[in-house]
Amino acid sequence: MSIPDETIEDTEERRIVLRYTPLGIVAGLIPWNFPILLAVGKIAPAVITANTLILKPSPFAPYCNLKLAELGTHFFPPGVLQVLSGEEDLGPMFTTHPDIDKIAFTGSIATGKKVMAAAAPTLKRVTLELGGNDPAIICDDVDVEAIIPKLATLSFLCCSQICMMIKRLYIHENIYPRFLSAFTSHTASLKVGPGTDPDVFIGPVQNKMQFDKVRSMYQHISSEKWTPALGGNVPDANPDGKGYFFEPTIIDNPPDDSAIVTDEPFGPILPCLKWKDEDDVIRRANEGKWGLGASVWSNDIEKAERMARRLDAGSVWVNSHFDVAPGVPFGGHKWSGVGMEWGVLGLKGYCNPQTLWLKKGV
Repeated sequence: MSIPDETIEDTEERRIVLRYTPLGIVAGLIPWNFPILLAVGKIAPAVITANTLILKPSPFAPYCNLKLAELGTHFFPPGVLQVLSGEEDLGPMFTTHPDIDKIAFTGSIATGKKVMAAAAPTLKRVTLELGGNDPAIICDDVDVEAIIPKLATLSFLCCSQICMMIKRLYIHENIYPRFLSAFTSHTASLKVGPGTDPDVFIGPVQNKMQFDKVRSMYQHISSEKWTPALGGNVPDANPDGKGYFFEPTIIDNPPDDSAIVTDEPFGPILPCLKWKDEDDVIRRANEGKWGLGASVWSNDIEKAERMARRLDAGSVWVNSHFDVAPGVPFGGHKWSGVGMEWGVLGLKGYCNPQTLWLKKGV
């Protein structure tokens, strides 16, 4: 993958070329949930576009990125790829440093805002891949039994600690009771436990900070009088070495203004919501500050595409969710991000565009 020069005009008098030049020094700030994949997604474009890169791993998952840098010493000249590990106070040192030209950040909306504000005084370029609260709209013509295992996987994979997991399920009212019954039955069969145990599908939440945030969402079940179709038990605040585990929980048709609908839990708790009118469900899916991903599920591909084109998200899928590929850009709309990563468009985010005017005579 590369970025060739683009010829805008070529006449007898002149040639105009758009080219892309390296920014210089890039800092990649990596979260704890997918430290290798997300680091490689910043290493590759930075190096391809002739920049140098310094990675800052999350203090909750530092070793993966340190090992990547160690491996990189066998392939890159000294200084091209570096990793600096530390606590949370290290991040502002990157975002305010006058010699760093770009920040590529993946993480929460709250931290993304701080990164953007800190980068402003030095006018750093920023790419922000932030949180998601992805809706999936299920039409009434689907084969319920066929899609249930797919939707459960795409809702609870990695204990739902993926920004582009399904976080809201909108199910047409014509199939809602049958869907909810089948979905809860399948989800109940997913084994919870340590990832090293055979057949475990839902492992623990990664750290105590996230455990407390997810536990707070579970506490809303009783305080807000939500109806759990599955699970709902609040684990002990201090599990005492037993691990940060939650049972998968499905909330039956909560109000649209409830926290489980409006916020991203980043844990295995999911609302199922009824819909009837297409315009109304599109409005509800687009409501709020999130805009990372969304999907529509239907056997009527024309209807599904029509609905998909109305969704306000950086990635929209029909009859799938969380499909990604290195050559395909992804990023967020609204508060879910600034700019795109991966693909040729992602490469351009690591460059300064330059217009070159070439007169063919004086």
